[in-house]
Amino acid sequence: MAYYTWILAFHVMSFTSWMAMLFYLPRLFIYHREHSDNLAFGEVVKIQEYKLYAYIGVPAMWATIISGGVMLYLNPHLFQSGIWLHIKLTFVLFLIAYSFSLNRIRKKLIDNPEYKSGKYFRFYNEVPTLIMIVIVIMVVVKPI
Repeated sequence: MAYYTWILAFHVMSFTSWMAMLFYLPRLFIYHREHSDNLAFGEVVKIQEYKLYAYIGVPAMWATIISGGVMLYLNPHLFQSGIWLHIKLTFVLFLIAYSFSLNRIRKKLIDNPEYKSGKYFRFYNEVPTLIMIVIVIMVVVKPI
């Protein structure tokens, strides 16, 4: 099982990359929304949003999911180690749903640059932080 730690390292790097997209894409939405009158800027932001989501976010999400699944397959006794894993996996599902919601929002902003407000996106930008806090506590502290 020496390769397990390599898979874990890859999992952490993938998760970090995925979180980077989840933190930054809503920030781009704020710029997109608050500068909707500047068409040239809007075109640049649309490209950034797409590339961040498609080239970094989606591959990192799948790498996180697959490496996590491989670790669970290699170490199935984790399911009996307490409810912490079940809570973590539940919050991972929330993170996956949030990730897909960002793509939905990205597409809506293309059709309607004035979709929602900058304030809304500032609030929405905090969601992955709260989910990540729970995930990290469950993994590191295993309180339950």
